[in-house]
Amino acid sequence: MAPLQIGLLGATGETGSSIFNGLISSPQASDFNITALVRPSSLSKPANQALKSHKNVSLRALDLTASHEELTSSLQGIQILISAIGAQDQLSQIQLATAAKAAGVKRFIPCAFITVIPAGGIHLLRDQKQEVYNHIFQLGLSYTIIDVGWWYQISLPRVPSGKLDAVASIVTTEIAGDGNVLSGLTDLRDIGKYVARIVQDERTVNKWVFVYNELWSQNAVYDLVEKRLGEKIDRTYLSEKDLLARIESPGEGPNALFVKVPAQYMRSWGIRGDNTPEYAKYLGYVTSKELYPDLEFTSFEKYLEDALEGKIKPVYEELRAQFEASKKEA
Repeated sequence: MAPLQIGLLGATGETGSSIFNGLISSPQASDFNITALVRPSSLSKPANQALKSHKNVSLRALDLTASHEELTSSLQGIQILISAIGAQDQLSQIQLATAAKAAGVKRFIPCAFITVIPAGGIHLLRDQKQEVYNHIFQLGLSYTIIDVGWWYQISLPRVPSGKLDAVASIVTTEIAGDGNVLSGLTDLRDIGKYVARIVQDERTVNKWVFVYNELWSQNAVYDLVEKRLGEKIDRTYLSEKDLLARIESPGEGPNALFVKVPAQYMRSWGIRGDNTPEYAKYLGYVTSKELYPDLEFTSFEKYLEDALEGKIKPVYEELRAQFEASKKEA
């Protein structure tokens, strides 16, 4: 059988890197031809050039601001298109989807890859993504929407000794509600493993898939860290009223989103309880546990050990300083 032609947009980003690594390390990697779709101005960057060192991987220029004809040409020969673009570029997927349909792409996996959240005012990023999904539906383009829960990489609290500072969450330094609401957590490093399965699985065509490793509450995470490190962590609890105040009055200027967006996430998974397999199934998702019960993933306890041994790469390093600054201004 001919290799599956996969186009991947955002292959050097946080989620995109996991997807790329999952595809090239899959037992079925020889069945994939991967085309990393890159902005023309970024083709020569070392991180993108390094992708070509892997077997069956090539680079192709793709300009999301180009004409429909140019975009369509850039997608020729792609059977499955995976988008892992940045949060600020979500709506550019509308013209991308139109071009994918014209180019004969068989399945589009848009940039979902967040927690389970219902559309309609709970989270601004989720609502932007819904605009993209609605356009895909209007086109009649085959799709798979993959949400992945909350990353392990933004779940660990800081401890007094500073042992976890390098990998502690830059988003959730406080606890939502009473801290006992369960939420689906996933190791960022595992996301690609799930995607490698999904792209080969006809059961996932025109489906919503909720990928997660384990269910944890914030209190359980803090308890685990305290027990393992023997340190007491201060816990600051935020009520729904507290979070709504941040959502409705995040302040002015470019840092306002760094106040609003985390508060929206915390209210969704920490108080409403949206990010669970039960609620996902209610919304129509199929879960990774149902599809791939044999898939080996990293437990949260193992992730903590990896973090203590310095094996975890911090995520969004360049955003850390900006996020910390926004908290001081809020």
